[in-house]
Amino acid sequence: MTGAGRGELEGTGRVSEIPARATGPEGPANGAQAGAAGAATAHTAPGDTPPGDAVWQSSPPGSIYDYVKVASFSIGPDGLVDQWSLRAEQLLGIPAEAAVGMDPIEAFIDPDQRAGGRRKMTEILDGREWTGVVPFRVPRGPGAAGRDGRRGRHGLAEVYVMPTRTEGGEKAAVCIVVDVRTLRSIETDLAASQAIFGQSPFGFLLIDADLRVRRANQRFASIFGGTPDDHRGRGVHDYLSRAEADRVSATLRRVLETGDSITDMHVTGFLPGSEERRHWSVNLYRVHSGSGRPIGVAWLGTDITARRAAAREAAAARRNLALLNEAGARIGNSLDLETTARQLLDVVVPGFCDLATVDLYQGLLAGDETPPGLADGSAELRRVAFSSAVSAAPFDGTGERVQLGARHHYPFNSPCADALRTARPRSVPAEEGGLVQSTLAVPMVANDTVVGLAQFARAKGSEPFGDRDRDLAVELATRAAVCIDNARLYRREHERALILQRSLLPPGDPEASGLDIACRYLPGNAATGRPSEVGGDWFDVIELPGHRTALVVGDVMGRGLRAAVAMGELRTAVRTLAQLDLEPAEVLSQLDEIARGLGAPGGVQQATRAARRPREADLSEVYLATCIYAVYDSVTRRCTFANAGHLPPVLVEPGETALMLDVPPGLPLGVGGEPFEEVEVELPEGALLALYTDGLVESRDHPLDEGLRAFVGALTDPSRPLEDVCDQILGTLGTHHGEDDIALLMARVQGLPAESVGDWTLPREPRSVGRAREYARTQLQSWGLEPLVDTTELLVSELVTNALRYGEGEIRLRLLLDRTLVCEVWDSGLVQPRRRRARDTDEGGRGLQLVGLLSAAWGSRRTPRGKTVWFELPLPGGDTPLTDPAEALLSLF
Repeated sequence: MTGAGRGELEGTGRVSEIPARATGPEGPANGAQAGAAGAATAHTAPGDTPPGDAVWQSSPPGSIYDYVKVASFSIGPDGLVDQWSLRAEQLLGIPAEAAVGMDPIEAFIDPDQRAGGRRKMTEILDGREWTGVVPFRVPRGPGAAGRDGRRGRHGLAEVYVMPTRTEGGEKAAVCIVVDVRTLRSIETDLAASQAIFGQSPFGFLLIDADLRVRRANQRFASIFGGTPDDHRGRGVHDYLSRAEADRVSATLRRVLETGDSITDMHVTGFLPGSEERRHWSVNLYRVHSGSGRPIGVAWLGTDITARRAAAREAAAARRNLALLNEAGARIGNSLDLETTARQLLDVVVPGFCDLATVDLYQGLLAGDETPPGLADGSAELRRVAFSSAVSAAPFDGTGERVQLGARHHYPFNSPCADALRTARPRSVPAEEGGLVQSTLAVPMVANDTVVGLAQFARAKGSEPFGDRDRDLAVELATRAAVCIDNARLYRREHERALILQRSLLPPGDPEASGLDIACRYLPGNAATGRPSEVGGDWFDVIELPGHRTALVVGDVMGRGLRAAVAMGELRTAVRTLAQLDLEPAEVLSQLDEIARGLGAPGGVQQATRAARRPREADLSEVYLATCIYAVYDSVTRRCTFANAGHLPPVLVEPGETALMLDVPPGLPLGVGGEPFEEVEVELPEGALLALYTDGLVESRDHPLDEGLRAFVGALTDPSRPLEDVCDQILGTLGTHHGEDDIALLMARVQGLPAESVGDWTLPREPRSVGRAREYARTQLQSWGLEPLVDTTELLVSELVTNALRYGEGEIRLRLLLDRTLVCEVWDSGLVQPRRRRARDTDEGGRGLQLVGLLSAAWGSRRTPRGKTVWFELPLPGGDTPLTDPAEALLSLF
């Protein structure tokens, strides 16, 4: 503060008359302060008050003097302080008892500046008025410390000296002192306030307690026109509509009364000369004086019209993204076409539109690859889905009402037909006086193919469709179309796989000699009501020579078309191997080799080499299957089992409880490396045999052991018809059905009666041929089969002759009567007969040709002690006519 310089004692000299010296300890200062306060506070109402109407009133707290901190004291004719105000005591830190009688020059002025100070004091006491800046110091010493403990402080004061006279007419002076630092701070605050208020890029208003604009900045004036002074005295009703102005006024009053600030209050209005609706964000806070008295409300506003528009755009984008996300999660969960279409409408109504329909081409629904008229949009469609949030009546853009599930065509010149032809969305004109005001016809395109049409409509009162809505509608329709097309392709491939699978299963209930058979097949998920998937379960009933029957049940691990194809290959292999009349264990061994070669292009050998290199083996091409193979002989009522990792068969004997047969399980087909074992079981008459797959007894919710116990417990009455037994088992084990296929094969034993069997042993001599003919003739006559006697004698003689010529050991002849007549000739030779075509000049070699011409079927098979050659003849009166032996003989030449 002392750095202001010594020359600052010089001020501006001017003479003025002061009427009288104020009395009292603070008379001069208080009088000046009161006058200034009165001048500062005389006008409090809006506008200017005429001078003649001015009234005297006390200055309220918070006036300008509270900020300036003006102090006063008086100097007597002797140049000493004779009065000292309380404000001077606060400012300079010297109590009145120490200041009165003090020489101000000696007390406050540094020694090197006292000479100039005394000259000024002389001039003042001579009656001259003076104003200037004076460096001062507070003297040290007793009583010189102020209330704040400051001693020896230096400062810079602005002093106003006014000459006056005492009651006796002597010259004196009244001094008013202001701390220069306070003045500089006020000047800085004013400059900053002016800069903030005037240069703010936001609309800035100061609103007084009467809710009138006291001050406006240039930014506000540039928006609403005029200069800042033109807005002085206006209210919010001059800028806003009545309803909006009432709301804002109530808010201003609440801020003024409570002091609670308002942040980001949205205000809507119009600019002068414009019909465009504008939006502002306004912040309000109460303004106080230095003493805390509320004097008004500050208004800080910014135009957020563009921001609001961007926010609406962002909200629309978020809504669209949310809709697309929901569509991705909800559409396509089903492989049913109609369900997928309904899922699309569940997403869009009411989130995107008020009404919606989906039409699909009827030809695609029916499974046609290329329905006629698909390219020009004239093909027949079927309405598969409809949804409405406002009305239950289906709609059509042409005014025609189409019911759900109805087939229809769109007129060629209609927007809907045009959308189908061009694969582009079209707007459909609204019906006059109708419910709908805006409709979009959007083609459903998948893989460059139009599969149908989706219509989205909004009712009157909703916002019409825009470009963004059109793009969203296309995206939603495309997603649904892809799912529908995938469902269509899946259904087509699934139907093909089912046709393949079912074509490989026995048609209906197969027939077998000595067995009453019933079977059931349920594809996976059939019990749960969900779409079934083809699997690898199969069963088969194969008739073998000698009134024997092969019963087969198998299960390829895995699902889908791959498993079904593998099942078909294995089933074909089983039938082929069964016709070779191999033993059950040998059949499974050959199947194991075939299964190991299914996944390798080079067959079994390539699969074996790949198995030696496990790192190079493709596990996805490994085919594993379980299978149980049984051969039942109706003559002996014995059944031979071989098992490859399958569940054990269940046997129910008459009057006994059901039990699982102890058949060694073995390894599944495709694993290799281990031989299979055989188990032979004699089945009593009327016994019930059950073969099945694991889908019947195992599921995710039930363990295998529990399912097996439930299956065995369900076989309580084997005497009931087999069809009823099958239905009872499936009904009882309904809760065990899972996602796997179910194959069930039931067989009731009905052995061939002893009177239907003729069995003879012939010595190895030529006359055995005649004996064989005689045995056959006698047996056929006892059975009443005279029409077969001649043919049977001829064929028996041929087979016995070949056994004598090419076979070994004794000869055995057996005749079996069931649904057909079977003749078997056994010998110990291992050489299998081979049919050849004899030349016209050959005397022999026509025996097997004759057997093939006269019999319905013939063949040979190996036995543990040799071979058996057999032929089969249809019974008289059947569907197959008998062959005349004479004509057969003539046909050989």
